[in-house]
Amino acid sequence: MEIQENFVNKVANSGLVTLNLEDYYHPGERVIYDIKENLFHGLMLREKDFREFIKNHEWNQYQNKNVAIICSADAIVPTWAYMLLANKLKPYANEVVFGGLDTLEAVMFAKALSKINPQSFANERVVVKGCGDIDIPVSAYVEITNLLTPVVKSIMFGEPCSTVPVFKRKD
Repeated sequence: MEIQENFVNKVANSGLVTLNLEDYYHPGERVIYDIKENLFHGLMLREKDFREFIKNHEWNQYQNKNVAIICSADAIVPTWAYMLLANKLKPYANEVVFGGLDTLEAVMFAKALSKINPQSFANERVVVKGCGDIDIPVSAYVEITNLLTPVVKSIMFGEPCSTVPVFKRKD
């Protein structure tokens, strides 16, 4: 007697739309520019010296990189110094932010997610994928939730086979 088994892929037939935030990750190199290297005796920034540095530094080394500007020293750094750095970095770098690498990731994801058309998810049941190979900042999950909540039927977190409900529109 031959037994015939019919397997049904319930996940494929569920009507769920999977949204993988890894798809919005910018693969460019991340670097930190620490302004402490420009400080006089590690304490303060001298305008004349800094302007000379700005003029002579090899800015093309930041081509297509994502740059986080910080000052790791407890020092007096005027705001205009960060502005000068941003101005010189921007023609070369993909992204320039003030803050550490966490801030850089949050800003890059926010910009990438802002390009999503929420209407393309209208009335869908969306699963925001919860694990993968790239560390996604929590801010990106908050951003996508804010973006999709007004238009979707539901938002879930995890994998289609095992989700945590986040939002369900009341009809």
